[in-house]
Amino acid sequence: MQLARVIGTLVATQKAEGLEGVKFLVVQPLDKHRQPEGEPAVAADGTGQAGPGELVFVIASREAALALPEWFVPVDLAITGIVDEVDVV
Repeated sequence: MQLARVIGTLVATQKAEGLEGVKFLVVQPLDKHRQPEGEPAVAADGTGQAGPGELVFVIASREAALALPEWFVPVDLAITGIVDEVDVV
C-alpha cells in the first residue's frame, strides 16, 4: 500500500469486460515525506469517490484487481481509500 496524489482523470472510450462504470484516475506516487516519487500512473478507482487533488491509498499487482467490484479484471493499480488526515509522530 502506498500514498499517492490524484493529479488527473483519464477517459477510456473502450474498457475491458468488468470495468464498465469504473473511473480511471492519474496518480502521482509519493514517498514517506509526501513528495513525488517516480512516474505518474493510471489507477482504477475502487472507491468510486476519489477526485483530482486528493491524497489516496493505492495498491498494485494482483491485489489491485481484487479491490474493484468485479474481481480479477485487468488492472495493475487501484485506489482503495481516500486519506482524510495524516499524523506523523
